[in-house]
Amino acid sequence: MAKVYINDHLEALDLNEAFEQMSAQRRSYLQRFSNERAQRAGAAAYLLLCQGLRELFDIAEPPTFTFGIHGKPGIIGHEDIFFSLSHCREAACCAIATEPVGIDIESIRPFSPALLKRTMNAGEAATVRTANEPQRAFIRLWTQKEAYLKLTGTGLVDELHSVLDEAKASGCVFETTDSPDRRYVYSLCLKHRP
Repeated sequence: MAKVYINDHLEALDLNEAFEQMSAQRRSYLQRFSNERAQRAGAAAYLLLCQGLRELFDIAEPPTFTFGIHGKPGIIGHEDIFFSLSHCREAACCAIATEPVGIDIESIRPFSPALLKRTMNAGEAATVRTANEPQRAFIRLWTQKEAYLKLTGTGLVDELHSVLDEAKASGCVFETTDSPDRRYVYSLCLKHRP
């Protein structure tokens, strides 16, 4: 099972202090962003990973990443630990497990009919259109798709219509959660163990 860490108080993060707590690799990566909000969110996700590594595996040093063919990160020297990071305007999250895991977090926001058509199959689009809160229904499905693609390490693909069917066929399960204040949704994806 995976452990999920959330920080939805990004405005309280001291960015300079956060940079001091991370690896040179991650600090350099985040400092390339000109947007302070993106730096803060990325730093928060990384610090959640550090917290989880300390709590779950007694690993104190800030992790340095290695990257797979599609950019999926792993931790150098700890190839048996799997993680996934994500952030949105309101929050950052991290999932840590001893098996492949994916997580995605997204703010509740409007979507266009063109985006719905491009990303959802007919059944999913019908679910969104008939939901009491279509924006929330769309984001719930979107986070599931992204979480699965993060688990597999393929990243975003051109053909998104069949992603959830593929995930279910491969034995994946999802845990999708609304934030207490209903500003964001996150989905965790894991392989089901019989």
